[in-house]
Amino acid sequence: MHAAARATAAYQSTQVQSCSPMEQIVLLYDTAIQALTKVRDAMAKRDLPTRHRGISHTLAIINHLQSTLDLSAGGDIARQLDALYTYLRERIIDANMRHRVEPIEESLQLLGTLREGWAQAAATPAGPVPVQRGQE
Repeated sequence: MHAAARATAAYQSTQVQSCSPMEQIVLLYDTAIQALTKVRDAMAKRDLPTRHRGISHTLAIINHLQSTLDLSAGGDIARQLDALYTYLRERIIDANMRHRVEPIEESLQLLGTLREGWAQAAATPAGPVPVQRGQE
């Protein structure tokens, strides 16, 4: 890794470590949206390696978000998020298998909506009851 890449990685690590758990969730959504946007662009260019990397990265983030749900403390919201994460994963896999951009577009919209909700919750001083376990 050359110096600029190491500096960028160090900055990103510091940024994540200085965030609250809810802000970390927002950063995960940002990263998933960026990766899925690259997938959409790669599909248009028929760039299979970039498409596969982006899909793998996005699915890893969704899996992480889903695995950190606190279903016992989060109640209905956590259960709905669990179902939504499963749906997103299915749509992204379907898009990859069928080489279709529509499920990617739909997933980008859903991730954007979720991201905005988490960003608002993170900005609220008292915040709602957490449905995600800490990202420590």
